[in-house]
Amino acid sequence: MTSSSSSSQATKRLAHTYPEGLRADALMEEDVAWSHEIDGDRDGDQFDRSERAALRRVAGLSTELEDVTEVEYRQLRLERVVLVGVWTSGTVQDAENSLAELAALAETAGAVVLDGVIQRRDKPDAATYIGSGKADELRDIVLETGADTVICDGELSPGQLIHLEDVVKVKVIDRTALILDIFAQHAKSREGKAQVALAQMQYMLPRLRGWGQSLSRQMGGGSGGLATRGPGETKIETDRRRIREKMAKMRREIADMKTGREIKRQERRRHKVPSVAIAGYTNAGKSSLLNRLTGAGVLVENALFATLDPTVRRAETPSGRLYTLADTVGFVRHLPHHLVEAFRSTMEEVGDSDLILHVVDGSHPNPEEQLAAVREVIRDVGATDVPEIVVINKADAADPLVLQRLLRIEKHSILVSARTGRGIAELRALIDNELPRPSVEIEALVPYTHGKLVARAHTEGEVISEEHTAEGTLLKARVHEELAADLAPYVPAAAL
Repeated sequence: MTSSSSSSQATKRLAHTYPEGLRADALMEEDVAWSHEIDGDRDGDQFDRSERAALRRVAGLSTELEDVTEVEYRQLRLERVVLVGVWTSGTVQDAENSLAELAALAETAGAVVLDGVIQRRDKPDAATYIGSGKADELRDIVLETGADTVICDGELSPGQLIHLEDVVKVKVIDRTALILDIFAQHAKSREGKAQVALAQMQYMLPRLRGWGQSLSRQMGGGSGGLATRGPGETKIETDRRRIREKMAKMRREIADMKTGREIKRQERRRHKVPSVAIAGYTNAGKSSLLNRLTGAGVLVENALFATLDPTVRRAETPSGRLYTLADTVGFVRHLPHHLVEAFRSTMEEVGDSDLILHVVDGSHPNPEEQLAAVREVIRDVGATDVPEIVVINKADAADPLVLQRLLRIEKHSILVSARTGRGIAELRALIDNELPRPSVEIEALVPYTHGKLVARAHTEGEVISEEHTAEGTLLKARVHEELAADLAPYVPAAAL
């Protein structure tokens, strides 16, 4: 991270003299003459007042292609963006990690990140998010880089969007709008598209703006005959009314789709098939793990929110028990509440499951933050009572010290690598142990004419032993109450 300076010549001189990571220290030494002998015992990092208030550039975020030959592979001109974050709490590293994630989101949406800056404040400015003076500095950065969009690392109010756009003179969007755009690009199923459309309309409704004639009255004046007298409604009011009507229609459609999925879920419950839900941060490797456990063939891509539509596949434990494995939508820190509400019906797969596989990226700079963000959403959908296994993925690429720290913090966890297959066999055995087992143990001599009962014992229960005799199949198994009642007439008298 390097500090922004009012003198571009001084910045260029420092760029040639110091390595990238030491420019901030060099500027501090130049400004406040900090020395290790005098100030070495200070409590934490100390900054000059101007240094604390300055915009801090975050290095290494640019994704602009420099090689002309690479540009040929771009099918369209990508938006050129500058990222802005407000650092209100935590360490500098936390603020930079958040901005780096925003850069990954912007690149996933199809943008080229030119620069990123962080403003240290107690809370975001109510008018321009970063303050009027820093907004002017941001305008200079936009002019210098030739950017056409500014992305803010937070959800901006309608007033903040308008005021910041008035200053920087380019389009301004926030983190919520960026995530909604990514969801709109990646949604494939009818239900996924409807859920994203609903979330977008919920976000857009309070942010509608009118220009010029769009504020003129419609149907007013009384010249149109009956039912047209009075002040009428403006164009923007008409737009809001139409959006509300579309939202009501979209909610009805999503409710109808939810009914269809609920019927399938009830069918699985009727057959007593245990269910496992895969939840986790976006790009943690959930789809890769689903493919490794079931051979589902779901799209796997090193991108945020590459797969949105929930996928349910059948799997089998090492002991032969069948269960379903559901891949859910990925989570991210500060996930827009519009999306949580719109995808609530999809996320119910997590709440209705018997076990949650909480996948975390072991190679991430701060996996603990990923765990906290996902658990916050799990609380929102009311799935806190479901047993959880923390699956630390990408163990082949992670720092061993980080893996040891996670294993120490998360007592019920396991290391795997969905890419290499490491730990998958141990994970299958752990799932087998954690899934609820049938409560009734029964021994029955089933006639060969009732072979369906034996088949049900294999699919719905846990067969302990099976022996074929002259009278029929001598079956010893753990089954649920409904199947136990069907097998009761064939229980030998000696076993009663």
